[in-house]
Amino acid sequence: MARDAGSRAPSPDLSSLPSVEELASSLDGVPHAVAVTAAREAIAAARAVLLDGGGAGDLAADARARAGAALEPSLRRVLNATGVIVHTNLGRAPLAAAAMDAVRDAAAGYSTLEYDVAAGARGSRHAHVEGLLCSLTGAEAAIAVNNCASAVLLAAAALAGGRELVVSRGQLVEIGGSFRIPDVVSQSGARLVEVGTTNRTRLADYERAFSADTGAVMRAHQSNFRTVGFVEEVEIEALCAAAADAGVPVIDDVGSGALAERLPELADEPPVRRSVAAGCAVTCFSGDKLLGGPQAGLMVGSADAIGRCRSHPLARALRVDKLSLAALEATLRLYLDPRRAMREIPVLRMLAAGAEELGARAAAMAAAVGEAARVIEASGKVGGGALPLLELSGPVCAIDPGAVGLDELARRLRAGDPPVIGRAREGWLLLDPRTLSDDEAGLAAAAVAAVL
Repeated sequence: MARDAGSRAPSPDLSSLPSVEELASSLDGVPHAVAVTAAREAIAAARAVLLDGGGAGDLAADARARAGAALEPSLRRVLNATGVIVHTNLGRAPLAAAAMDAVRDAAAGYSTLEYDVAAGARGSRHAHVEGLLCSLTGAEAAIAVNNCASAVLLAAAALAGGRELVVSRGQLVEIGGSFRIPDVVSQSGARLVEVGTTNRTRLADYERAFSADTGAVMRAHQSNFRTVGFVEEVEIEALCAAAADAGVPVIDDVGSGALAERLPELADEPPVRRSVAAGCAVTCFSGDKLLGGPQAGLMVGSADAIGRCRSHPLARALRVDKLSLAALEATLRLYLDPRRAMREIPVLRMLAAGAEELGARAAAMAAAVGEAARVIEASGKVGGGALPLLELSGPVCAIDPGAVGLDELARRLRAGDPPVIGRAREGWLLLDPRTLSDDEAGLAAAAVAAVL
């Protein structure tokens, strides 16, 4: 049966909506292109609400909010209260003050990136860090590329491209982003030769695999996991000795870059200096994990092997930029004085933070938040695929979200400026002082108090 015409809901008056240009022109101080996009989105949203029977609301306010969001930087600072020191999603290692100063200086104008001032001629960008890396590791030569995955790829391509690359089955690992050793070997142009088993590889397994077509043997550190129980692997010294007898170079991917010495928390990480001393042709490690610098892949080793890597066509495609080089050089200079490195490199300082320091910071946060907070014991992680079994226990500030609810509290803190990122445990929001400075802890606590 036909509906009575008089019972129909009235059509919304869409003519009341302003034109895009009219609304955009009212957004004073907003770049025109941004204003037009924001106005178009606000009008479209209002039209949908009107067609659904609602009211259009304050179009100007909506458009200004959209424009403000569009002008906000996408990459911005956050307060890491998770207790994960090398947090991949939050930018991994925070830089030392000296490294930040070096980046500002390099970014402010022209630099000696590839210019030799003394000679008045073209120089090498690797020269800024090669001497430091050799001094700190005992290597003959060194270069830096844009990350450790690049370093492994370049080493495999330069030393074993078109030939066989021998790898233990227990080291055919996958790290973050589905980066797998077999895929790297394939992209390098080398042919993978697997030896041993998943849990046990002996020296004889390698020796049987060496042939006239062997380009190199590679060892890959199990950075983000450990195999325990009925396991066996070959120590780097024995592997290098056997490889040397066969005339085969060794590539050692040690992962996170443990340059600091006599730090108990790093005991399970393979020292870079040990691999160099053992005779590895190339040792690869990260600059932005346990080393505490910018994203970089560092390659140290023999002059011949590093020279082959430096002259390979991939080296230019994988090279590191001037800002990363500036930060890396400054970070490496701190390592020349181990005590200063422990004081000034944030990753090392966080790793070694004691209960007294953490307790004072957690208590200050709890006092600033008020009745909803208390200090409890909890464990953090190193993160970044490093030291997966290490539990960094210590005091944290635990927040009872109350009526706000845990998810809503976390959402509101993420929406702040700067966003505060904590971690949840059993209905509480934990703010871990290990990954916060005193000033950052104060900001985080103030943000929580404002929300609650």
